[in-house]
Amino acid sequence: MQLQDKIAVITGGASGLGMATVKSYLAKGAKVAIFDLNAEAGQAAVQELGANVMFCRTNVSDEASVQEALAAVVANWGAVHIAVNCAGVGSAMRTVGKNGPHSLEVFSKVITINLIGTFNVTRLAAAEMAKNEPNADGERGVVINTASVAAFDGQIGQVAYSASKGGVVGMTLPLARDLATIGVRVNTIAPGIFNTPLMNSSPDSVKMPLIEMTQFPKRLGHPDEYGQLAVHIVENSFLNGETIRIDGAIRMAPR
Repeated sequence: MQLQDKIAVITGGASGLGMATVKSYLAKGAKVAIFDLNAEAGQAAVQELGANVMFCRTNVSDEASVQEALAAVVANWGAVHIAVNCAGVGSAMRTVGKNGPHSLEVFSKVITINLIGTFNVTRLAAAEMAKNEPNADGERGVVINTASVAAFDGQIGQVAYSASKGGVVGMTLPLARDLATIGVRVNTIAPGIFNTPLMNSSPDSVKMPLIEMTQFPKRLGHPDEYGQLAVHIVENSFLNGETIRIDGAIRMAPR
């Protein structure tokens, strides 16, 4: 699928990896809807990036909120061809720590946003994609979900985050199989440690051990490298049902 004149929705698109993907898609001629809870950042992105961007304040884990946002995109531009799920939250808490057992509320929140939110947007966006005219390959749409290397080698204190991202990895193939009949591909990107605003604000005592675990190149990932991969997945129609690590060959130590 070519990005030129296609309509993409990107959750968490007001910052970080999501914003990098917004910019990468715009450079390829797509129109992009940013789904995010941060209205200030979303509106600022529209002002900065121009007429081919719209913003919808969206709670990815709420059915009505996502339905309303998708309806606004279709009303404005007529279709949805691509969905990229970048919205997510993290947590740092041991299963049993100094203050007792892991908070069930925290665990539930991380699962709700990262896993249920990803599935919610995927299912509703795919239903819109099913209405599109197929291309020569029979393709009607593309979904890209975001996991993490923590799905495979989560560190101490990452049990909730790793569980949520492991769930995203685990549903990649069955989603691709489910949606094959309507011509929608599903792939997942599992990023390593990227230089997002959150990571960039961390002290060197946090960043340097992570860089040391990265084999090559010895640095944090650049968000536009995630965006480049998100472009390639759309354009390479034989990529389906796959989880792709983009991580400089990092394998995270327990801590």
